[in-house]
Amino acid sequence: MFKHILLPTDGSELSLRAIDIGIDVAVKYGARILALHVIKPSPAVQHLSDTLVLQEDERALKITRRASAYLDEVRRRAEVAHVECHGAYECDKRPYMAIVTVARRQQCDLIVMGSHVQTGTDRLRRGSQTAKLLVSTSIPVLVCR
Repeated sequence: MFKHILLPTDGSELSLRAIDIGIDVAVKYGARILALHVIKPSPAVQHLSDTLVLQEDERALKITRRASAYLDEVRRRAEVAHVECHGAYECDKRPYMAIVTVARRQQCDLIVMGSHVQTGTDRLRRGSQTAKLLVSTSIPVLVCR
């Protein structure tokens, strides 16, 4: 049924729980996995303060190292389960759009991701990346809490 599963990760515990569920689904269906981390560009003020403290190359290296660490953790978990896994990171100020774009480009047939419970003004003010993703794709999405 599923042959290529996209597992977005932000390194959080919730994300790791969703990854474990995605790996279980991959094992059941003999699917391969694509782990994805989306790097959000810094807001202008944060960027300015970062560049004053860190050279641009050092900042980029720090960000990509963190992304690589998140992806390595997914690869390690997949390896234990004997599931083929590749990893990638993308830069986008709208993580949900990066996830949709990568899923389409890589022909993924399932997205498994965690969703933080947001209520009240939090949900209205920031919106949920998961909710935005759900209305932006026709690819099945398994949401884990």
